[in-house]
Amino acid sequence: MLGLLLLQVLASCLWLKHSKVVTSFASPQFFYNNATPSNALLAQNPAWICQHYKNQYNFATLYDRKMHTPLYSACIYQPGPGSRSKSWFVEPQLIDKNSLKQMERESVLTEKYKFTLDQIKESQAVLADYKVMKGLDRGHLSPSSHQDSRESKTATFTLTNIVPQDSSLNTGQWNNYECKTMVQKTKDCKSTYVITGAVPGNTYVSGNRVNRPSHIWSAACCLGEDTQPKDAWGAIAENDKNMVELVSLGVLEKNLTDLYGKTVTLFNNACPRYQSFYLF
Repeated sequence: MLGLLLLQVLASCLWLKHSKVVTSFASPQFFYNNATPSNALLAQNPAWICQHYKNQYNFATLYDRKMHTPLYSACIYQPGPGSRSKSWFVEPQLIDKNSLKQMERESVLTEKYKFTLDQIKESQAVLADYKVMKGLDRGHLSPSSHQDSRESKTATFTLTNIVPQDSSLNTGQWNNYECKTMVQKTKDCKSTYVITGAVPGNTYVSGNRVNRPSHIWSAACCLGEDTQPKDAWGAIAENDKNMVELVSLGVLEKNLTDLYGKTVTLFNNACPRYQSFYLF
């Protein structure tokens, strides 16, 4: 089942092989039944990215080139052992559609390919933005712990998958949700689709370059042995407190509708909205 899903993902992402920034995900198999979130989550200056690294596609991201943060990242949950990347990357295809086909380190772009830092900064956040932040971490939307290989884990270390996240939350209750709660909630799932996002906030950091989200949220749709949805849930946290609320998918969508001011739908209707759920 998972192998077939990954083959579908590969087919869905071929448009990025030509570095095209288009008006939607071409064939979004990172999303259950091809259903992407509603337009309430649309970016101001959007880039639809199917993350390509080491000849494979790993997750999908809707990135806002004006706020210099992602709106959400989506993946098929497949945790596995492995270490975190020691390097951080940026996306050359956001600089120039004819540029390199996969993410690269800033130093390689400036030293080997002669891009200037200003060229990179026009379309995305850079390492210097996060080095000047206080009390905030480089918070993954699609975390490395949800990937199963060294290459796919490394792929999550692109700054287009990162938001300024409260340090205590990132290392505390949000990490607990990513690494413990998700493991327990998915133990009876054949496969699980995950979308994790950030609600744009009213403040910017790093010289007003990078938006600081007001909330971090995540949603999951769990498929059973018959490949049909059997469970769904969500999590949401204010981005200045070390506290995560575990909720049903329906409650999460309602909360996000209130925060965005527009109706938010995250998954295909087959994913249960108000099914009773449990933590363990």
